Amino acid sequence: MNDFLFASALTLFAGLATGAGSLLALTTRRTDAKFLSVSLGFSAGVMIYVSLVEIFVKAQDSLVAVLGARAGAWATVGGFFGGILLIAVIDRLVPARANPHEYPHDDDGRSRRLMRMGTMTALAIALHNFPEGFATFVVAMQEPSLAIPVVVAIALHNVPEGVAVSVPIHHATGSRRKAFQWSFLSGLAEPVGGILGYLLLRPFMTDTVFGVVFAGVAGIMVFVSLDKLLPTAREYGEHHLSIYGLVAGMGVMALSLLLFL
Repeated sequence: MNDFLFASALTLFAGLATGAGSLLALTTRRTDAKFLSVSLGFSAGVMIYVSLVEIFVKAQDSLVAVLGARAGAWATVGGFFGGILLIAVIDRLVPARANPHEYPHDDDGRSRRLMRMGTMTALAIALHNFPEGFATFVVAMQEPSLAIPVVVAIALHNVPEGVAVSVPIHHATGSRRKAFQWSFLSGLAEPVGGILGYLLLRPFMTDTVFGVVFAGVAGIMVFVSLDKLLPTAREYGEHHLSIYGLVAGMGVMALSLLLFL
């Protein structure tokens, strides 16, 4: 029960970062783009390193112990790319392509278009957050020592998502409250996805299923880093800033893992 509450709290924290991004957008006139670029690169570095160096390896160890060396290795790779395929399909079904600064809000037609853009972005982020929340929850349940850096990385990733939801809705309606509500609700999909996914799979969680799921978690986190974090980081700042953040994230993650050996 304590592990479950710990995982739930961390996943909720990651999801609420979407609301924090909304508050940041609605209460400040200008965001420090360079800082955000480095932060997103740092988040990607943490997630990529921990996925490939720790989570993938632990999944393979678990599967090899149950299935043997050859079958275990194949199952791990299958789970990894299965996770990538899952999150890629979700992103293709509901693409979040909204640009909150593209249209002014001086007529009703453009206001309606902005409102549609904001709500579709909120729905896209909510759907995207379900498997992301599950990945966070599984890491927190199975590897608590990895949970906090992973959750911080995902929370940083969720901040610009809150901006993407709240800005167009605020411009369309003039209501900060509505903008925050949509952003907050889209972020709640993260803990809901984590808890529901874990509860649904828990009765079937054999060593084999655990290994495949853990490999899938690694795939999801790598895809999110490459498809979301790094491109967004480059949009907010110079190319080198995102790479510096990426390397720093990997270095900090590597050092933290070594300190806990």
